[in-house]
Amino acid sequence: MPLLAIAIGLSILGSIGGLVVASSLLLFTDSLRTRLIPWLISYAVGALLGVALLALLPEALEALPAGTVFGTLLFGILLFFMLEKLVLLRHCHTNECHVHGAAAPLVLFGDAFHNFIDGATICTAVLTSVPLGVNTAIAVAAHEIPQEVGDFAILLASGYSRRRAMLLNLLSGLSGIAGALLAYVAVELLPTVKPYVLAVSSASLLYIAMSDLIPDLHRGSVDRNSIRQVFLIAAGILTVVVFGRLAD
Repeated sequence: MPLLAIAIGLSILGSIGGLVVASSLLLFTDSLRTRLIPWLISYAVGALLGVALLALLPEALEALPAGTVFGTLLFGILLFFMLEKLVLLRHCHTNECHVHGAAAPLVLFGDAFHNFIDGATICTAVLTSVPLGVNTAIAVAAHEIPQEVGDFAILLASGYSRRRAMLLNLLSGLSGIAGALLAYVAVELLPTVKPYVLAVSSASLLYIAMSDLIPDLHRGSVDRNSIRQVFLIAAGILTVVVFGRLAD
């Protein structure tokens, strides 16, 4: 039960914590927010890549043959590609999103699904080791902050009040708890499923970083300073490495 409590707590940190920071960013001036969000995106890329490649995948490889792990990873990437085609995962990472009002409910549904996956990912990491769960929660939170700012922008542009937008995003964030509970029950009932979940979780983090965030950095739509991008991506990776070393 303590592990479940830690998993739920870190899931809340990953989703709701990112939401709280994102909502506080809305209090900043537009110019300051425009400068901060791109930096967060670059840092999130490093954290997501670091956790997926340096933490989750190595854990999966300890329990399964390499071919099985990478086959599961490939399946996960294709799965998230198909989900994105259904507009479940696409997010805006700036406060200048141009969307139709009808997109708001879809954004909320997609955000809830996304948080559900994040909760399952964090819980599975915690069940492997608590430090790994902490690292995963940090990576998830780093991505959630710019994502939630973009989601807020869509809801506000669609006519929602700040209070209602905050409440709806909070409710969608709670789906991370459901994901954590489902992952906990699944691993308890069938322990051999854990490395497969770790591989699919890696696919989720890699797909977000490489199909959603990195293209924005390449296009210069969020930050044109390449040196700063590389520095912040390295900082995200270094965070994962440092926390991993401290846990050893």
